[in-house]
Amino acid sequence: MAKDVTHLPGFTTISMTVFAALYLPIVILVVYSFNSGEDLAHWEGIGLQWFTKAWANDQVKDATIRSLWLAAVAAVISTAVATMAALGTTRRGRFKGQTFIYVMINQPLMVPEIVTAVALLIFFAWFKVNLGYQGMGYLVLAHSAFCIPFAYLPIRARLESMDLTLETAAADLYATPWATFRRVTLPLLLPGILAGMMLAFVTSLDDVVITVFVKSAGQDTLPTYMLGQIRRQVSTEVYAISTMLLGLTVVLLVVFMALTRKKD
Repeated sequence: MAKDVTHLPGFTTISMTVFAALYLPIVILVVYSFNSGEDLAHWEGIGLQWFTKAWANDQVKDATIRSLWLAAVAAVISTAVATMAALGTTRRGRFKGQTFIYVMINQPLMVPEIVTAVALLIFFAWFKVNLGYQGMGYLVLAHSAFCIPFAYLPIRARLESMDLTLETAAADLYATPWATFRRVTLPLLLPGILAGMMLAFVTSLDDVVITVFVKSAGQDTLPTYMLGQIRRQVSTEVYAISTMLLGLTVVLLVVFMALTRKKD
């Protein structure tokens, strides 16, 4: 009879050590973002001056707006593609090449991100040189492609957990495939679509590696701006930006968990 892993000797100690290593640095970052002093090594009281200073920084504002816009567009595009892919791979019987399609959809999850970033850099370099276009389109395409599997997984999971009875009943009542999708499948699938969209949004918002390799001059997102600041000097302003970004990510992930939680 298999043993419960939680009963193994040292399980609690190892678990607490791992959680401390993961989350203690984040807790310290959040606490020191409220430090009223300029010395990062000394606590001088609670204050919000670094949040105010960060918000008054025009570069931070531009990078934030660009990041939110990019994440929103990439999330919409990747979710639309992921929804069509999920419908095509779950609303029909098994077919030849289905496993290959799964692998291709989830490829960004399996291949190291740096490999994907270098491949996109080489691919888009040809277009930049021959077309002369240096706009945000490259970042939109790169982020959309990278976010597709993150949107696909919760949408596919939602489709696989849905009861086909209502869709079958609609077909028996002579509803067209489009009417069945619009009035039955889509309303039931909506929580999965929203969850996938939020997960894609967070993934795009937090991305650094692909953005650094693909972006052109003057296209800094908030994460790449923070990376540039850290290379020069770690300031409490960066702590404040990190705390705000962390707060937004936590809120979206909580909503994602609420949407994907199974009801009794």
